[in-house]
Amino acid sequence: MSDLDPSPRPLVVGIGGSIGGVASTERALRMALDSAAREGFETRLFGGDALAQLPLYNPKTTDRTEAERDFVDAVRQASALIIASPGYHGSLSGLVKNALDLLEETARDARPYLADVPVGLIATAYGWQATGSTIAALRSIVHALRGWPTPFAAAINTQITKFDDEGGSSDPAVGEQLALVGRQVARFAPLVANG
Repeated sequence: MSDLDPSPRPLVVGIGGSIGGVASTERALRMALDSAAREGFETRLFGGDALAQLPLYNPKTTDRTEAERDFVDAVRQASALIIASPGYHGSLSGLVKNALDLLEETARDARPYLADVPVGLIATAYGWQATGSTIAALRSIVHALRGWPTPFAAAINTQITKFDDEGGSSDPAVGEQLALVGRQVARFAPLVANG
């Protein structure tokens, strides 16, 4: 392409958050997406408010809402994903799971589900116990969707780490972990595209 018509930057889609305002999970996800953006990627966030607009997934429905179509189309265009979930009762939230269930809409695509897509994972919880089981559940779901979970996943204990409105955290090590999630999806995405 010429300088007048540059090729579009590859897209990293972020999925995660909770209902009721921007909380720790969504702030962590934004930090990881910012890291991918610094690597030259376009980013798009589907936070808690956007995910709350998705009706409960019904596989028998053929007429999808505009919010559902927008979400699925963004994932179809993505070179990589980052999924962040709060740990609710030892696993991912229903809000995040519902969005991932909607990806059944891609089953007959040329690239079904998340086939060959690198996926970064983030789990937040008030304590350590739910972070590990939430990441394990997310890894299992990504594998079932044929995606590639990146080697590193960020587990964040929100009892210890606090996030601010300016895009930072009280623990520099957590900031670096989230940056690593963003860098890994950005670095693995070209390997998939060129594979």
